[in-house]
Amino acid sequence: MLMEMPLVLVMVFFSVVCHEIAHGFTAYKLGDPTASRAGRLSFNPIVHIDLFGTIILPAMLIFMKSPFLFAWAKPVPVNPAYFRNPQKGMMLVAMAGPAANLSIAIVLSVLLHLTGGFLPAFFARTFAYVSVINVMLMVFNLIPIPPLDGSRIVARFLKGKALWHYMKLERFGMFIVFGLLFTGVISSILIPAMNLAVKLLDLMAYLS
Repeated sequence: MLMEMPLVLVMVFFSVVCHEIAHGFTAYKLGDPTASRAGRLSFNPIVHIDLFGTIILPAMLIFMKSPFLFAWAKPVPVNPAYFRNPQKGMMLVAMAGPAANLSIAIVLSVLLHLTGGFLPAFFARTFAYVSVINVMLMVFNLIPIPPLDGSRIVARFLKGKALWHYMKLERFGMFIVFGLLFTGVISSILIPAMNLAVKLLDLMAYLS
């Protein structure tokens, strides 16, 4: 994978940018212009770079020879006060990001199977890797730990004290995520997702 890594990293960054744009665009369609006014509905990579999530974390995973690679971009600003139903609106906004990653994975897989016989092996492997990574990005973001997208989906169905206590976890959320990452818990979620994606998207021949 060493030769494909630079192009894989570029395409993964594009994927996380699409993830954030999907959040912002969905919020915009629901009446929230915050991300649009902040210039975040843009494919300009500079406005989306998060020092840790976009640069440091992927570099750490590569250095550690992690069996998976994921990253994130700077979260787009969303103001739920614009939504007619704030909890439902936040759920729809949250779902849009993982849906974007799943869409990218499917599109790349379809393109690969339609053109795989003509593509150089370098590009075929790159498309396959990025397709699987997008599935892992989707699964990772659906983990129900605030502030990950999965928590906004769970929050839609909570009320009162249960919602308040649940969202209080957000201040510790990333510490929890990194604790689960370094103890291998997240790996136990992402690796089965990766293996399932390889089978469902029929990518084994391109990854071997």
